[in-house]
Amino acid sequence: MRGGSRRARAERYAATAAARGLAIQYLIDTHTHADHFSATRHIARDLGAPVVMHRASPAPFVDLAVQDGDSLALGTLRLRVVHTPGHTADSMCLVLPDRVLTGDTLLLGSLGRTDLPTGNAEALWDSLHEHLFALDPALLVHPGHNYKSAPPTTLAEQRATNPRLAVPDRAAFVAEMSARNLELPRHVTEALRTNASGGKPVSQLIHDAARAIAFMSIGELRRRVEERRSEVAIVDVREADAFAASHVPGAIHIPRGQLELLVDRHFPDPATRVLTYCEFGKISTLAAATLRQMGFASAIALDGGFRDWVAAGAPVESGAKT
Repeated sequence: MRGGSRRARAERYAATAAARGLAIQYLIDTHTHADHFSATRHIARDLGAPVVMHRASPAPFVDLAVQDGDSLALGTLRLRVVHTPGHTADSMCLVLPDRVLTGDTLLLGSLGRTDLPTGNAEALWDSLHEHLFALDPALLVHPGHNYKSAPPTTLAEQRATNPRLAVPDRAAFVAEMSARNLELPRHVTEALRTNASGGKPVSQLIHDAARAIAFMSIGELRRRVEERRSEVAIVDVREADAFAASHVPGAIHIPRGQLELLVDRHFPDPATRVLTYCEFGKISTLAAATLRQMGFASAIALDGGFRDWVAAGAPVESGAKT
């Protein structure tokens, strides 16, 4: 979530609470997400509220780590923590007087998957039957996801009607969960790394890099290339085979993975104005930001990628020149 969108959402949350005479006291994540990027820590910073997660969470930005049996105080209201590992090792539910917030442990008519990192079908069975279903069966279930906007049902109703629970025993449950063979989320590794470490997703790295550099348009670079003007050193940061097949005339090749090691060999003068480009304009943005951090204060990136250059009918040449 980008900064502007994040702040707008934080303001909307605060305004919604204020309209009801309330204030946001905590930002609670029921588990470490592996299938999407969590904005909890960013929104918490915008709202000035602490981040709450289970103590098993690896996230370094947690302000208040809780565990099974702990309670959070909200005026006279208490939110009791129930540790329910299974979807993830740090999954937890929050029990209120008339309802339970189940995160991804128990969904309406379904359950959280157990095939992602730290998921465990046996642990989920135990969490459901030894913890969640040991609560008052009249509690309303409010899950972390409700894609069909279904009305809440009680724990008793979920236990009786949830098709994922229509199995005779623990072994059958584990076998069914293991046989689901779900497609992995597109950003599973990156999302887990980001949410578990407090690091940045690639999109945020590119966004931040773009704010730290300047760009040159394809039209401007094309004029300079066609006029054989040499004020800018053009660097192709793609892989060797892509460069050899076709590249911007006059460009030299320094693959992004070797940029820090090789750039001084090509440009001993840090005052050199270096322009980077890649296939789509993303890696070259990171490369130009890296060069600025290394002291090439006038490094810039092409505004677009080599595909855009070709689509614009700009000249190209081939060969393995470096």
